[in-house]
Amino acid sequence: MACLAEDIGSGDITTEAVIPRGARGDAVILAKEDIVVAGLPVAEKVFKAVDRNIKFESMVKDGAYIKNRGQIARISGRLSKILTAERIALNFLQKLSGISTVTRQFVLKIKGLGVKLLDTRKTTPSLRALEKYAVEVGGGYNHRFGLFDGILIKDNHIDAVGGISEAIDRARKKGPVGMEIEVEVRNLREIEEALASDTDTIMLDNMSIPDIRKGVRMIDKRVRVEVSGGVNIRNVAAIARTGVDFISVGSITHSARAVDISMEIEKKEL
Repeated sequence: MACLAEDIGSGDITTEAVIPRGARGDAVILAKEDIVVAGLPVAEKVFKAVDRNIKFESMVKDGAYIKNRGQIARISGRLSKILTAERIALNFLQKLSGISTVTRQFVLKIKGLGVKLLDTRKTTPSLRALEKYAVEVGGGYNHRFGLFDGILIKDNHIDAVGGISEAIDRARKKGPVGMEIEVEVRNLREIEEALASDTDTIMLDNMSIPDIRKGVRMIDKRVRVEVSGGVNIRNVAAIARTGVDFISVGSITHSARAVDISMEIEKKEL
């Protein structure tokens, strides 16, 4: 694991100096606030990568809502190895649980309104698969994984070729056969141009709620409607009530706060 190589380097000099080689111990991983847990399989892999003989027991499953001081997992084995793996395992748990927790908050705000909450490509480099997994754990849905699995024509594509119609026409002619096309629009005029073209989904980008309502009426269910930009926990329900199909939120990955999780040694045999 590159993450362990980065952290351990030539050796855990503090643990090697302080902890007797044969010492064994038990530890518990605790939530220090109310959270939605995500990343338990990753944390287990970290401990097992340091010492395959470490015993890792999950006390809950990913997706569980757990209260402050709730037990997330128990670990037993060589104390030095548990301590060496601790930080990286907790880093993954804190980051992924932060994403799943904030995603669940958004999902609960739009519950029953017939709208799906989507993530974006605004993820930590090299951690996209894990962060999108955490979104699913929190109850959200994955948008396209990368540039290779969906056609999304954005404002810079449109500006580069001179218009929405031209961009969509090029995508239909040169893109993968049968792949759906989504196009980003910035105002009501661009909605009209998108509707006159062969698109499957229209993304309303950074529009006010009154303009979103107007846009939904203009589109009139002829294509799917996604809203992106300017979405937050305070306005997401109001946006969902406009009649859109999807709401994409970049902040659930790029700005999710790492939640407070810690590991405590419960028993030791030095």
